[in-house]
Amino acid sequence: MAASAADAPMARAERYRGLLPRIVSSLILGPILLAAIWFGFPWIDLIAALAAPLMVSEWARLTRGRPVVRGLAVLYALAALVALLWLRHQPPLGRETVMWIVLCIWATDIGAYVVGRAVGGAKLAPSISPGKTWAGLVGGMAWAAVASATVGYAFGLGGTIHLAVIGAGLAVVGQIGDLVESAAKRSAGVKDSGTLIPGHGGLLDRIDGLVAALVVVALVRLLVNGQWPWT
Repeated sequence: MAASAADAPMARAERYRGLLPRIVSSLILGPILLAAIWFGFPWIDLIAALAAPLMVSEWARLTRGRPVVRGLAVLYALAALVALLWLRHQPPLGRETVMWIVLCIWATDIGAYVVGRAVGGAKLAPSISPGKTWAGLVGGMAWAAVASATVGYAFGLGGTIHLAVIGAGLAVVGQIGDLVESAAKRSAGVKDSGTLIPGHGGLLDRIDGLVAALVVVALVRLLVNGQWPWT
């Protein structure tokens, strides 16, 4: 019993071992991305141009030996970049929309990580990503709902309850994107898509949820022909 009690702090330290490099990387890269989104052209376009070859090369690594899958994966990555630029350069509320997406996905990642590690419990998809739990998913949804409503309030867009619900839904989209990349890594037999970002691995490891969210929001906006999620 004494040994078990003594091991508890070590277990907790191990559980949060990867949190510090994640925070440092986010504090460095996050403001750069937010500034590019805020100021728009040419900065966001430069970010997309720099990200494109990195994303393609990482997907090529994860799908080596499977040309058909590689083609779909590369198309998916490039679709996200096109969605990013298209949404950002929309005449009304382009900046607000992309900021909303990014902040919701960041909140999802943080909420899922913190709540999942703290609560544990049943695994979400153990055969794909053993570290993910249902508690983490719920935590990510809750944090994304708060972030979504907060962004709406900050930009004076109203409809905070409406945006909170959509934010929670976007968290699910982000987690699906995360699982898609996790499945590709498991199939390739690698832990990370690359080594670009300390604490995260490759670029795809950091933006897998964002990729899915950008594609889905762009598709929905095309289908409804409006300024979703604002109207």
